[in-house]
Amino acid sequence: MAEATNLLQVQVCYATQEQQILLALSIPEGTSLQDAIVQSGILRQVREIDLDINRVGIYGRLRPLDTVLRAHDRVEIYRQLVADPKESRRKRAERKNDKTSRP
Repeated sequence: MAEATNLLQVQVCYATQEQQILLALSIPEGTSLQDAIVQSGILRQVREIDLDINRVGIYGRLRPLDTVLRAHDRVEIYRQLVADPKESRRKRAERKNDKTSRP
């Protein structure tokens, strides 16, 4: 007789400026982050996701694709940055200094 496999509940998430995708998933214990993403079907749903390019994580912390998931993990697929955060911060500071230095 086959052993019953414990299923874990996880969520796979991806967001763009236009939409937020949250997929609930039941996975067997020992499932990797990459396997959960594939099983969720999100790669078919959102063609721009490329796991060779997009970084992934769990609850805001970057993780490798072979990370084994635990119950209630939220798998997050991150988009590539449109702008360098340091450059954006520098430009905002320059604009602020320009406004305060005017007579």
